Amino acid sequence: MNLLKLSSGIALACIIALGACNQTPGKQTAANGVDSIQQVKFPLHTAFQQMIDGKKTGLFVLKNKNGMQLAMTNYGGRIVGLLVPDKNGKLTDVVVGFDTVEKYQQSTEPYFGATIGRYGNRIAKGKFKLDGKTYTLFTNNGPNTLHGGKKGFQDVVWDAQQPDSQTLELTYLSKDMEEGFPGNLQVKVTYRLTEDNEVKIDYEASTDKKTVVNLTNHAFFNLNGEGSGNILKHILQINGNEYTPVDSTLIPTGKKQAVAGTPFDFNEPTAIGARIDQENEQLKFGKGYDHNFVLNANKGGGLNLAATVVGEVSGIKMEVLTTEPGLQFYSGNFMQSKNTFKGSAKDDFRTAFCLETQHFPDSPNQPSFPSTVLNPGQKYQTSSVYRFSLK
Repeated sequence: MNLLKLSSGIALACIIALGACNQTPGKQTAANGVDSIQQVKFPLHTAFQQMIDGKKTGLFVLKNKNGMQLAMTNYGGRIVGLLVPDKNGKLTDVVVGFDTVEKYQQSTEPYFGATIGRYGNRIAKGKFKLDGKTYTLFTNNGPNTLHGGKKGFQDVVWDAQQPDSQTLELTYLSKDMEEGFPGNLQVKVTYRLTEDNEVKIDYEASTDKKTVVNLTNHAFFNLNGEGSGNILKHILQINGNEYTPVDSTLIPTGKKQAVAGTPFDFNEPTAIGARIDQENEQLKFGKGYDHNFVLNANKGGGLNLAATVVGEVSGIKMEVLTTEPGLQFYSGNFMQSKNTFKGSAKDDFRTAFCLETQHFPDSPNQPSFPSTVLNPGQKYQTSSVYRFSLK
């Protein structure tokens, strides 16, 4: 059986079941009547069993009673795939990804599905100051540092524990001056697939030196399923009245601008592609949407509804909730058909989107932005949820 010719849902199941590609997958009926592909737990499929930097990688499967399944690898703390029942009860893989560790290593887009750090998004000119001292980072995005530098958290092997069938705990020690960042940073990220059809992500970190931290996940979503075409007809709503304009290198200018009357106004449900090709300097800089939205404050504290997206074909609805003040909306403008996903589709232009919960880009150099400084004795804690239902 050729894995790359399977449908995306079966392909994902073959990846996560030992020897499943040489067998006829069994089926089980979930509590809601949805047929889900029966899976074998451990040992994991050999495609994800590697040694990288002297540490073992593997694939981990989380399942809930409703038929949802989340597959992750500890190489980069990546979401490999996410099976969600669509309006017809068909399991649909809504996160694009690869079927081997090697393909993640070789990908021209290094961030697919990854846990991002130490600093998600961009830092201008690869420099920032703390207490008068300048720290210099590797510039991997034109003149700027993006997502932690040359070897960010997407390229490290996390220590992984799966305490139950719905939880994966990832830990990593980022040593003092790794990629130029000060302090030994101890990080823990917990992914949990809840019975409410939520992927809940809890981030924690502590340091022994003053540093900056901004953690997020970089899943690329297509709610109609991997390989289903572009995402321009997905209906998006963002709970943000402002965004942070950028310069030609996608670094924020330091200002906040109202979205009203601009192509960035998603306060009402709007097709992603409705205004994406308008003549607009900001859209030109990002080749589409690649901007941070300032989320409307949640006066009650806790999780805030940041965005809602609906796949116009699948009927799958995704709500994004977070304790973070910002949301980076990226419309897949730099996808160039150079990589082949697990279901055989190419990463064609705008065939997936990202909604990255975060503090603002370049905050270490922008005193008016919410601070990303973490001091010794403090605990970095933030949570985000991707909740799935049907429209």
